[in-house]
Amino acid sequence: MPAEFPDFRLGTVPATSFTATLTERQGEPVERIPVPQRLVDWLAVYGLAVGSCTPAQLGLARELREAVHAAATAAATGAPLPAAAVRVINDRSVEGRAAAVLTPEGERRWHLASGSVEDALSVIAADAIGILSGERDGKLALCASPTCRAAFFDTSQSRSRKWCDMNTCGNRQKKARFHAKQRKGPATAE
Repeated sequence: MPAEFPDFRLGTVPATSFTATLTERQGEPVERIPVPQRLVDWLAVYGLAVGSCTPAQLGLARELREAVHAAATAAATGAPLPAAAVRVINDRSVEGRAAAVLTPEGERRWHLASGSVEDALSVIAADAIGILSGERDGKLALCASPTCRAAFFDTSQSRSRKWCDMNTCGNRQKKARFHAKQRKGPATAE
């Protein structure tokens, strides 16, 4: 991928990982799918290969991303799910034609009937529905970084994860604490 595009933040949960295609939502937002081809690339990483993407399909994808983020944020904070977000998630879920298939190795893969972006978005929407409805074992949470606040699905044993990604937000916060301690200087004994 060309260097002008920021790296994807990848996770194991497609729905919340998809919301991470826009990061630093409370600071200076970083758009990780700025062009249709970049969406094609992201989908391929998650086994949802599509042939192409139009600007209109990218718009549908971003609309779904924001709906999932709004619903996940509401669920993480105990607020009611926004009706508009629920409507978008449901619409994307039923618009596509995708089916789970079993590989000879015993793994689940997705078969996209038409190989379209709409088929791929239906998989992401279905994943979001599984998380938001409580069907999956885990807890929705928000990143503790004040500039990020990304929604993520915490499947840790204690369900006490603080960061959407330890390698980015977690490290940034740890570095900030370390540098703040260094500026204070060593504690003096009396």
